Amino acid sequence: MVRPLPGSATGKTYRCPGCDHEIRPGTPHLVTWPAYTRASDLEPWDTGSAADLRRHWHTACWRARGRRR
Repeated sequence: MVRPLPGSATGKTYRCPGCDHEIRPGTPHLVTWPAYTRASDLEPWDTGSAADLRRHWHTACWRARGRRR
């Protein structure tokens, strides 16, 4: 799942997994998470959801993710 966030909706600093740089408050970016969790993603005792696996990405980093190592 991918959800765009406008800069006005952000109030925290996040770290982009694509470039490992900060996404500062007020910066438009994307939030991604798997639609469903896989059993191997979570410990057997963890009752978390797929939203617990969400990551914040710069939009350009998300678009270029297939070209990165």
